[in-house]
Amino acid sequence: MRDLVVALFILGSMPFSFRKPFLGILMFSLLAYMRLQDLAWGFAQGQRWSMYLAVISVAGYMADPNRKLPVLNVRTALLGLMVLHVGVGLFFAQGPAKVDLAAYQEYVKIVGIAVFTTAVVRTKSHLRILIWVIAMGLGFHGAKNGLMAAVKMGNLYISHGPGGMIKDNNDFALAVAMIIPWIYYLAQSETNPVLVRILKIMVPLCALTVISTRSRGGTLSLAFMGALMVWRSRNRLIGIILGLFAVVVVVAMAPEEYKERLGTIQTYEEDGSAMGRIRAWKVAFRMIDAHPMFGVGFNRFAMNHLEFEPNPTLGQQSGHSALVAHNSYLQIWAESGTPAFLIYLALMAATFWDVWRVRWRAKKLYVDSWILSYCSMFEVSLATFMLGSIFLNRAAFDLVYHLFAVVVVFGIVARRQMDEDQASSKLPGGGGDGSDDWLESPVAAQQAPRFRRVALESR
Repeated sequence: MRDLVVALFILGSMPFSFRKPFLGILMFSLLAYMRLQDLAWGFAQGQRWSMYLAVISVAGYMADPNRKLPVLNVRTALLGLMVLHVGVGLFFAQGPAKVDLAAYQEYVKIVGIAVFTTAVVRTKSHLRILIWVIAMGLGFHGAKNGLMAAVKMGNLYISHGPGGMIKDNNDFALAVAMIIPWIYYLAQSETNPVLVRILKIMVPLCALTVISTRSRGGTLSLAFMGALMVWRSRNRLIGIILGLFAVVVVVAMAPEEYKERLGTIQTYEEDGSAMGRIRAWKVAFRMIDAHPMFGVGFNRFAMNHLEFEPNPTLGQQSGHSALVAHNSYLQIWAESGTPAFLIYLALMAATFWDVWRVRWRAKKLYVDSWILSYCSMFEVSLATFMLGSIFLNRAAFDLVYHLFAVVVVFGIVARRQMDEDQASSKLPGGGGDGSDDWLESPVAAQQAPRFRRVALESR
């Protein structure tokens, strides 16, 4: 019965996705992050719903005579170059096995959806809805598992995530740690008190989920994310106190096996898993040295690792041979070459730069605004991924590529909003003289950002 409901819901959305490709992006995001299909147990679970929706949405977009082209800027150009370089690298793949075209097609789909997002999400309302869908999709699993962990007083081990890109418990922990800033800063930018309360309750529940995965990388990402959020808070002292209180609670309630696992971070030389990661990093560097331009080939680290492992029996005996890079940066570098690695870093740097530029301007205009909240949301989320991906093989992580695209749209929408607000503030009675009379209406006070009392004409 559950499979039938899920299948009918997805199939029923397809005509609307063709007519309104934006709805297709929302449904695709729901399937990618909430993993709606994994809530079923039968035939609906194994269908390629995401691919079907992607094809239908793109077809509807192409059929629309009023369609807008995807945004063309440095970041979307870098995404295109990334796909192109990785594709060319397939012709220089090392090893006797056939080229993994299926894996490359999946990667193209991930990047393609990101670029497609910039074509169909162009307004503030569209951006807000998409962010809510992504945040609540992952937040659903974070809050659900966190509630179970709270009921069991922390004695819950989450061995795997819902499925797809977050099936592995480490990947699931990183994704939930990345989405916590989205949930928290959505609460900062919302005015509905019921929604704000729900969002604030979800934050600690999601943190409990990360802890319950027993992922050391996830725990480090969670701690780093919390420190960044404290740094960006208006009252850092309160944030530090709350952070220390949270640490005390976790230490007091965490099971002994979790504390022992975290303790292995300091004694990594004695931990087989940690040494396996270090061994994999060394193998990756050997691959990079041997094939700096195109690497060993997309998704071919495992089949080539023995050639670059001087003592393969050591890893096999310990059960931690270098089958994966255990590092997203080294994975890209070893499999796709130095150009792909530099493009990947440039994507991250350009995304941070755009967020910082928007924040710099917004802080001159507003005391408080959804724009400032979103800047912190994206900054903290991307920084959390950058740290967590040091320990995980997540070079083709859907969420981070979608994040690149969402920030592209955010930059356009935020600048348009700031231009309009700055123009309106120069009108008589518009606040350009330092007056906030136009915000006296209760409705206006809720919907409008709080402007700084500065004469914008002087700038």
